[in-house]
Amino acid sequence: MPKLSVGPWVAAQKLPSPKLARDREAFLARTRHRATSPTVAGLPLIGLGGSCGKPCFALPYHLTWTNDNLDALEQLARDFDCFVEYGAYPHLKLDDGGQEVAAVQDWTTFGTVYLRPGYEHAEELLVRLNEVLAPPVPA
Repeated sequence: MPKLSVGPWVAAQKLPSPKLARDREAFLARTRHRATSPTVAGLPLIGLGGSCGKPCFALPYHLTWTNDNLDALEQLARDFDCFVEYGAYPHLKLDDGGQEVAAVQDWTTFGTVYLRPGYEHAEELLVRLNEVLAPPVPA
């Protein structure tokens, strides 16, 4: 499974030089580029993490944490040689070295997933997160 293909989009959102920090026109050019935000695995890229700069994807449902979906998340983490770190929301970190590869947030009217674009299995992880965290379908 490929890495996320959003690197150029992410790079275009970041301040290219501290000298441009007060350049209104450069800012406007970057915001115009946002209108072309891509999708990955059918999920829209809706922005970047404020402090981490990771691409953020919208899940197509409201996410409420339960013991069942946390069990599924922990199993998925093991499948990707990761562990779950519980802070303000769950973060998936590699067993080897602890690098964060994903974070899943439930604070909005829909779930969001922040992914490390350079992670080798990022797109596959996004697909699987969408599957395992989806609310059960009523019978």
